[in-house]
Amino acid sequence: MPQFAVGFHPLAADEAQAAERWYRERNETASGRFQRELDRAIERISERPEAGSPYLSNTRRILLRRFPFFVVYRVRGDNVQIVAVAHARRRPGYWRAR
Repeated sequence: MPQFAVGFHPLAADEAQAAERWYRERNETASGRFQRELDRAIERISERPEAGSPYLSNTRRILLRRFPFFVVYRVRGDNVQIVAVAHARRRPGYWRAR
């Protein structure tokens, strides 16, 4: 099965790092779990971009199972751009201009 190339919008990469850092400051184990779950979501997106639910502004999203975050992304040809790693309970749609 072909994989799609996945890239991060710079602000989405910052969000992922900030979330991982927040968990690391509180609990190393939670930090590792967050990173592994995010990595699995990205792998899933790469393998099957249509797996995410249709979302706002021509995007799709995948929810992380154990953390209140979702990955918002756009599919463009054979490429996927992650536009946000968004907290599920904060400022919905703030990333739309990306």
